[in-house]
Formats: sequence, structure tokens, C-alpha cells
Amino acid sequence: MRVLLVGGGGREHALALGLANDPAVDQLIAAPGNPGIAAVAELREVAAIDPAAVAALAVEVQADLVVIGPEAPLVAGVADAVRAKGIPAFGPSAEAARLEGSKTFAKEIMTAAGVPTARAHTCTDPESTAQALDDFGPPYVVKNDGLAAGKGVVVTDDRTIAEEHARECGRVVIEEYLAGPEVSLFVVTDGEAALPLLPAQDFKRVGDGDTGPNTGGMGAYAPLPWAPPGLVDDVMRDVVHPTLAEMRRRGTPFAGLLYVGLALTAAGPRVIEFNARFGDPETQVVLALLETPLAGLLHAAASGTLAAHPPLRWSEGAAVTVVVAAEGYPAAPRTGDEIVGADRAGVIHAGTRRADDGTLRSAGGRVLCGTATGPDLAAARDAAYALVRGIELAGSHHRTDIAAAAVEGRIAVPD
Repeated sequence: MRVLLVGGGGREHALALGLANDPAVDQLIAAPGNPGIAAVAELREVAAIDPAAVAALAVEVQADLVVIGPEAPLVAGVADAVRAKGIPAFGPSAEAARLEGSKTFAKEIMTAAGVPTARAHTCTDPESTAQALDDFGPPYVVKNDGLAAGKGVVVTDDRTIAEEHARECGRVVIEEYLAGPEVSLFVVTDGEAALPLLPAQDFKRVGDGDTGPNTGGMGAYAPLPWAPPGLVDDVMRDVVHPTLAEMRRRGTPFAGLLYVGLALTAAGPRVIEFNARFGDPETQVVLALLETPLAGLLHAAASGTLAAHPPLRWSEGAAVTVVVAAEGYPAAPRTGDEIVGADRAGVIHAGTRRADDGTLRSAGGRVLCGTATGPDLAAARDAAYALVRGIELAGSHHRTDIAAAAVEGRIAVPD
């Protein structure tokens, strides 16, 4: 099987490692890829959000499967353009990707499908914003209605900050705050059949103790030793299958990766958001534990044969990933600094580039991820931080508490 992987971040490096380990994959091409992905794939240049360009490249390399990593190409219709060439694509259509591309659309789908979620108002002016903030009270949850690379959400007790974020975004969804630990559940689907992956937890705030602004994610771990028994079955029954049924009813079936972001509240699981692709950095830990060949799984979803796919197999133990971020991230990350120590197994490249002189340099806010597995969560955590300590990047920072609360048994689901 020849596989074309679209994207060049940490999620795509994790996907590339999984795809390269599948015995069925004869050739892996990544576009545009990154220096880490270059170790396991042939890199090609492409404008990832240009549907015609990606489809042309898929035809040129005679791809048997195209895996689209980031959300922007999906919303732009890259999967549609690839499928129009007769090539299976893993990723939803542009219409179905609106589940991530518009928070308002996602809320409409959840309401129609009876999916448990936070009450919300869509606001486009200061008057409606003020009314919504009054209705829900603090903590205020204000979300950019469109794509924002994981950084469009503000959760704050400061009303001025909430109003400022709404003003900057223009069109926002303001929601009631959902209290309880958060869970990320990835579901592979062909539009009808659906297979859940292991639940994971990520860390959105930049600082230890969940302090500071939201980011694209500073670390993650899986599995969740504190998760209630039956959680995945409940979410599949109450969230995933009703959502997929509603998308089919509208004539826009969702096929690809449905990311369900959940809060486990005292009233039960509630959906925080849907995404239309693998999450970053949760992908790093979930795929590190997946023993089922990845390309075969994604091809089954892309070709409508997922119902016949065998049950998924998972490694024993746990996985932890810790993000190393550039100085100034998330507000104004500094790029171009030399990186030392990134050439070890387990180091995932998220924002790097190879300079003309061959040195590895930072090229984004989230630069690298130290990802490790272990027989239990504590061992995986220790191994991940050992990887991070071996990375040299001037001014970089990382959280020191990834998975700590889970290891120490300090996470509780509200009754």
C-alpha cells in the first residue's frame, strides 16, 4: 500500500510512525512533513490547504490511501478532492468537517441528535455577548466560532477578558461552564460503523496546575485509570452514534476521525467540542499503545469497510507525552533556535525545520514532544520526562505536572 500523509506537525509525526510500522505499507509519502517524519517517509512539498494540489499529488504518487492530518485542509475540502480522483481518503468531507469548523453548527447537530452538552448562545455583537455572559455567569466560557488551531477558547472569571476575546473573534459561542475532569475520545468511523480508541487526557493550559492561557496542548496521557467503568460504551451510545445518524440524515455522513471532547460532570458526560481529526498531542499517546496496524484501520474507514475490521488490539501499560514549547509560546513564540537532543526514539517533531547547514531549528510554538510508554503510568511519565531533559532548546519551557494527578490518584469524577 502506498500512503500519502498530509500535514507536518506532531500529530502527523505520530501518524507517520504508526503508518510506517504497518507491514502493509510499502511506501509512505508525507507532504509537507517535517524533519522527524523524514526519517520514515519521503517528503514532498504541497500546499496542504489546496484541494487541487493535494489531489494532484495523490494521483502522481499513485496513492492507495490519503491520510489528512490537520483540520484546515479538511474544512477546505481536501478529502473531497482526493475522493473525486477515485482515491480513498481518511478524513471527512468539507461539509461534515463543519463539526469542527463551526462551533455553532456542532451545537445544532448535538441539539438535533439529543447529545448531552453545555447550554450555549452564539453571539456576534457586544449586546448579545453581554446577555449571554449574564445568563451563564462565571467562569465564562467564550469560544471562537471558527478554526483557531486549538487556541480559540477562553475560560476565565474575569468578565473583561471574556468580553475582549469575544470582541477579537467577532462571532463566538458562549457556553455554561462544565465542571469535571476532561476526556478526549477518538472514534474511527466510515460514517456508519465506528470503533473507539483509548480515551486520553490532555493539558490545555500553558502552566503547571492548569494556569495561564489556553494552548494547542502541553501534554497528554493514556489510558485513564480514574475513568468510570462503561464510559466509552456510554459515550458511543449517547454521543457518537446519534451524531453519526444525524449527519447521515442530513446527507453529509461523517467518515474519518471524530474527536469527542468531554467533561465528566456530576450529571454525566457532556460534550465540550467535536473535532474532525486526531487531536494533538493525544495522538502521540494513543497511537503509541495501538497494536492494530494503523494503515489497515484507516483504509477500512476510508473505503467503507470498517464493519468487517477485527477488534482493536492494545499494548499493556501506559503512555505519556510532554510538549517542549518555544520561548514566548503561546502568545509570541520565538523560532529559529538550534535544537540539540531531538534525534532519539520517542522524540516527536511538532515545529522543527532543517536549516541549510543541516542544523535542526525551531519553527513553531510547540516544538517537540517527549513520548514514552511504560508498564504503568508512573513509569511512562518518568520515561517521558527523561526524554525532555535530554532536549536542549534555548528559552524553551514545558509543564512539569503532566499525568501527575492521575499517578497520585488525585482525579475524581463528581457524583
